[in-house]
Amino acid sequence: MSIAAKDIDIIAHLARLSLTDTERSDALGSIASILQLVNQMQAVDTSAVAPLAHPFEASQRLREDVVTESDQRETLLTLAPSAEQGLFLVPKVIE
Repeated sequence: MSIAAKDIDIIAHLARLSLTDTERSDALGSIASILQLVNQMQAVDTSAVAPLAHPFEASQRLREDVVTESDQRETLLTLAPSAEQGLFLVPKVIE
């Protein structure tokens, strides 16, 4: 896959960028080298490589599921400017 200067102009327009001629040529060179690297990686035969869910094949250490904080619902509701039936009341923001 190759990229042309007109492609850089389209990308710059979509990204809402205003590029100078120098920046345009630098971007063209950078993107062309990235695409060349992608083509090299696609050329590698990976048919014998087993897919991995995670590169380290480590299991996640899980913590015990226990309550660590006390219930402060009533205290917090008394601090609210407006509450009703255990719920915080807020002003309507959508008309």
